[in-house]
Amino acid sequence: MRFEILRLDDVDGTPVDSTVVDAASVNRIVQQAAAIGQRIWIRPAETSAS
Repeated sequence: MRFEILRLDDVDGTPVDSTVVDAASVNRIVQQAAAIGQRIWIRPAETSAS
């Protein structure tokens, strides 16, 4: 499963940028964000119909 991780603005919480990662990378990114106090939003990545 893949997840989209959005980095949020510190002032108003609007998304600043995003990246799509696999499930194995989510924990590492959450730990990094927590270490520096970064606000993030994690949601399942949209899958394209093929």
